Amino acid sequence: MDAASSVITRFIDTDPQQAALALESLSPRGAASVVRALPPETAARLLARVHPQSEAAIYEFLVPEPAATLLGLADADDAADAFRALTDESRRTLLASLTPERRRELEERLSYPDHSAGQIMRTDVVAFSKDARVRDVVARLKTITATKHPQSYAYVVDDHRRLLGVLNMRDLLLAEDDVRVETIMRVDVVSVPAHIDREELIAEPKLKGYLSIPVVDAQGRLLGAVRTSDLLASSQEEATEDLQRLFGASAEERAFSPMLFKVRQRLPWLTVNLATAFLASSVVAMFQGLIGKIAVLAVFLPIVAGQGGNAGVQSLSVVLRGLVIGEVRLRDAMRLTMLEISVGLVNGLVIGVVTALGAWFWNGNPWMGLVLGLAMVVNMIGAGMAGAVIPLGMKRLGFDPAQSSGIFLTTVTDVVGFFSFLGFATLFQAHLLPK
Repeated sequence: MDAASSVITRFIDTDPQQAALALESLSPRGAASVVRALPPETAARLLARVHPQSEAAIYEFLVPEPAATLLGLADADDAADAFRALTDESRRTLLASLTPERRRELEERLSYPDHSAGQIMRTDVVAFSKDARVRDVVARLKTITATKHPQSYAYVVDDHRRLLGVLNMRDLLLAEDDVRVETIMRVDVVSVPAHIDREELIAEPKLKGYLSIPVVDAQGRLLGAVRTSDLLASSQEEATEDLQRLFGASAEERAFSPMLFKVRQRLPWLTVNLATAFLASSVVAMFQGLIGKIAVLAVFLPIVAGQGGNAGVQSLSVVLRGLVIGEVRLRDAMRLTMLEISVGLVNGLVIGVVTALGAWFWNGNPWMGLVLGLAMVVNMIGAGMAGAVIPLGMKRLGFDPAQSSGIFLTTVTDVVGFFSFLGFATLFQAHLLPK
């Protein structure tokens, strides 16, 4: 090992989290060069703390070797997360280089639907045969605790690995040594199928209060367990990714992602946003003759657009949260849309009256206040409807409901706001023209 590798290894041993962040701040090619220079065990320890998306980007420059070696050294669950984020071509190349056991593990993980319990479960669960004796179980648990992370639960299975029950540690310690665990296990164990969606898992009230939830296949065989901490971490990560996608950024982008990667992820949606901005501007252009006669109208356009945008984001954020935690189903679309329209109507009436009075006081013309107030009501209704329809519509079409919903929402509120305000101004222009 050269001097540079020795320094990096010491950095990893001293502060592994900062070392991982430093690695993520490099370009994938540069990070791959660093990983290649390290001993495989050290590199695997470092990559274990790197975000799976960043880890996969690094692996792309290490396929097939040393990527296969590093994936073989990685924890099975971490390896699956990184492997899932690779390109299809890299996956095919790597699969041929992996050991049969690791290949089987990864292929099994990839067979589960996205965001399902099977994808986020841990497979290193402790299970005992129903015929095992208490003394043997206790001895094994002591060995496992000494060499691995402490286990929250120990499960009992039959000869076909079908889940029968769960062992309470207190019951285990108080039982006689020769007693079979089948006689002291608790049979009211709650389990979930591997294909259940994470959103349903979070929303399931009977699962609350457990440290981990066993995952079974269609025949009831124990596959693994989803830790509550992993479930929460996964949900929080998706929430932040949804927030980034909401405004047109990539879910894979991190604060210190390479500049060119950031540009590639953001530029397409900025282009879309530019196109939608021209659409909103074209609405204003339809009334440029009117604005030329009544220049003060231009002063109020940002007020209409801003209030509509804020109301739309409020509605959008509530609907997106409902979709993420399973509170909202597609069958609720009509009821939810009508509810958001009603909220928009009430808010629009209140804000419309306040805005109308403010415009009247500032401009001195009550008709200007009337036009602005009416436009505010229409735009708030449109904002509430758009905030519900856009994510629900994208979900119905099979797209990520958070994917740039904010961009489309802003377009709707701008177009509706500008058209309603300038449309009402056209109707009442005789009362708005300077005297």
